[in-house]
Amino acid sequence: MQPSRNQKLQLPVLQSHEVKLILKREDQLHPLISGNKFRKLKYNLEAARLKKAHTLLTFGGAYSNHILATAAAAAEHGFKSTGIIRGEELKNRIDENPTLSKAQALGMKFIFVDRERYRVLTRDEKKARELCAQDGIFMIPEGGSNALAVRGVSEMLVEEDLEADYICCAVGTGATLAGIAEAAAPHQKVLGYAALDHDSLHQEVARFTKKTNYTIISDYTFGGYAKISPRLVEQMNSWLKRTEVLFDPVYTAKMMFGILDGVKRGAIPKGSVILAIHTGGLQGIEGMNSRLEKKNAPLIQISCNKKAS
Repeated sequence: MQPSRNQKLQLPVLQSHEVKLILKREDQLHPLISGNKFRKLKYNLEAARLKKAHTLLTFGGAYSNHILATAAAAAEHGFKSTGIIRGEELKNRIDENPTLSKAQALGMKFIFVDRERYRVLTRDEKKARELCAQDGIFMIPEGGSNALAVRGVSEMLVEEDLEADYICCAVGTGATLAGIAEAAAPHQKVLGYAALDHDSLHQEVARFTKKTNYTIISDYTFGGYAKISPRLVEQMNSWLKRTEVLFDPVYTAKMMFGILDGVKRGAIPKGSVILAIHTGGLQGIEGMNSRLEKKNAPLIQISCNKKAS
């Protein structure tokens, strides 16, 4: 696999503070299996083939990037796929949900469960397998986060990335941060920007790496997972206009906001070189804009002169 493209971003705050920000365009790896999902699934797919599995079983919520990526990867590599979906109320509303409808079109079958049962199933592989009542299943955890995923993510960094003093990524389940921590050079500091703040996040990352070269920053969640504010939308639209890069509202936009705020405050020193990882997730913008539209809130632009509908 070819390495993803690196793009230098030109923004006034970076120039005034003499900081170089390079964006690793993992979002361009694949139209549907983009960013960290591509990396996370690589060795899971290999393991599923070795075990002669015919179905990939995984977990996710209504707008899960991982659910769509798994459906696409299964279709592309000759597997069937099943998604255990958090939220029984979604069962009769698939057509209203762009993520689930696309995953279904790619062949994924769904099992909808309430939130309490979902928590149990994500922690109990035996019960999840019993729910499917069939053999030949290869199970991939929620968010795709396991040791195989970390191995894939650790291949992300290449020789040209050694110039970076800081490597930054968004953090959901923690496997991407762990993989980057594993791959970072001794002189590099890894900063993970949490999409949601929860007490066990450090423990989740520590499950996958013994490295201590990373810091988790939880100051830019904007109220929690999949929460967004008009200020963040405004910044996203401004970045798009200035850089022609589209960020996703759940993960990478919050990371970008945190990086630039850190530069402004001097938390990232003058003269630093930052490598930020664009982990994809752009498919979720359609669903987010639908929610924003219902609230008569500003929409996320998807091109320099066009708004998503």
